[in-house]
Amino acid sequence: MKLRFIFCKLALAISTLSLSVSGCATYTDLAPGTKREIHSPVLSREEVAVESKLPVETSPPANYQVGVGDVLLLNVSGRPEFTVVSPSSSSKVQGSRIDGAGMLHVPMLGPVQVAGLTLAQVEQKLTGLLKKYLQDPWVVVEVAEYKSLPLYLLGQFRASGTYYLDRPLTLLQGLALGNGFDASANLKGARLTRDGKVVPVDFYGLLTNGDARQNIWLKGGDSIYIPDSRNQLVFIFGAVKKPGSVAIPPGGMNLAQAIASAELRDAGFDFHHVRIIRSLSATRGELLVVDYDLVLRGEALPMQLVDGDIVYVPKSGFGTWNDVIADILPSLQTISAVLQPFVSIKFLSQ
Repeated sequence: MKLRFIFCKLALAISTLSLSVSGCATYTDLAPGTKREIHSPVLSREEVAVESKLPVETSPPANYQVGVGDVLLLNVSGRPEFTVVSPSSSSKVQGSRIDGAGMLHVPMLGPVQVAGLTLAQVEQKLTGLLKKYLQDPWVVVEVAEYKSLPLYLLGQFRASGTYYLDRPLTLLQGLALGNGFDASANLKGARLTRDGKVVPVDFYGLLTNGDARQNIWLKGGDSIYIPDSRNQLVFIFGAVKKPGSVAIPPGGMNLAQAIASAELRDAGFDFHHVRIIRSLSATRGELLVVDYDLVLRGEALPMQLVDGDIVYVPKSGFGTWNDVIADILPSLQTISAVLQPFVSIKFLSQ
């Protein structure tokens, strides 16, 4: 057993010297003309879709409903005293801003509850209230500044920032507000967050394959994040001394290099059933079992890893995915903010 461990350590040291050939396979010592069969180290590959479904949606109201923060410009029977400058607006926009309680402060009337109403409903409500003070009043209401429905575009947008919905917008229309994205954008890692949860939307499928099912309606408060593909990480857990993230260098990283960087424990690991959790998109992923021992024997080339891969080197005795997930779930939770959307879904712990 001790000799076996020394042999494996030596193989891992060799693996760090080359990006293309790793492990204990030393091909230079083979005689010219030697033919050697190279096997695939992948024992099983299972594609898994998240159990979460896209939100069941109905078309949002066509008419804008005013809300907290919006500035409304009033024209009441042509009387100038109803046209005011909002004191809370740094840009000195003409009009009255709806306060945090949803109230619009109107001369003569004082605070009037308007949040959630369309412009036509606001006009109707104010007209009815002003009849106590004016003869046959007429009211016209316009939105001078939209502020109640923010949309946050973060990451690799050409024009990232905070935008405000002034009409019903789809995901594609919201992405267009950011003036497109940089060449380094990682669409497979992009995510839409709503009410503190990641919505299972496949940005890559929408933008690359034209999957219209992913083009959902946006809501106020949504945030869209597109990560930078130049900052790529893989994660390794299990029977290693340095569990956690490993940065992928510009030339790429294979499985042997990832395991070498994390340093194996002195004893107690199973090289025959290394697990890899791989995100294909925000809604699909692969669960792979790899016989790394084939790589050590020179019978297979180590797999290239991709951004977001989670590698698990089993401790002796681990045999099922439930065992694996139960062991690494605490670690996944601590790094959930930087994980690919697929592996953040709760189905991994079910």
